[in-house]
Amino acid sequence: MGKLLLAFTVIPLVELYLLLWLSERIGLLTTVSVVLVTGVLGAALARSEGLKVLKSWQTSLSRGQVPQEGVIGGALVLVGGVLLVTPGVLTDALGLSLLIPATRRLLGAWLVRRIERGIERGTVQVIRPPGSGFGRPPQGPGVIDVESEVVNVSEDDAKR
Repeated sequence: MGKLLLAFTVIPLVELYLLLWLSERIGLLTTVSVVLVTGVLGAALARSEGLKVLKSWQTSLSRGQVPQEGVIGGALVLVGGVLLVTPGVLTDALGLSLLIPATRRLLGAWLVRRIERGIERGTVQVIRPPGSGFGRPPQGPGVIDVESEVVNVSEDDAKR
């Protein structure tokens, strides 16, 4: 609950303060221009980085490898783009840092370690959606999955 309070009240207040402070220093029109330009450039950068991540995934999967960037990297690109489109100085700085591959990889590695520790401690639970395929025997070409049952047949039944 405290984190939600922080996210929805304190951060917008800090953003408002920073925007007002910036407009006093460089002027209102310049501040509004900076906010608009970072929004447009942020959206373009997010699209570009998102396409790079998607292409990397496709290349890795076509080679039969696990994508280097992973799902977390793609999610961080999405969050970075949303933050850049959101007006504010703080959100722009954080959003830009998520779109830079080096900082995104560092944060992604930190998140993966944190999730793994949570799973080990039991504070994070992984729930498998029905029909997801996890934990099932391999399926596909060349694999035959059969269930069998032992049936005792008497000689009389076998002659029929």
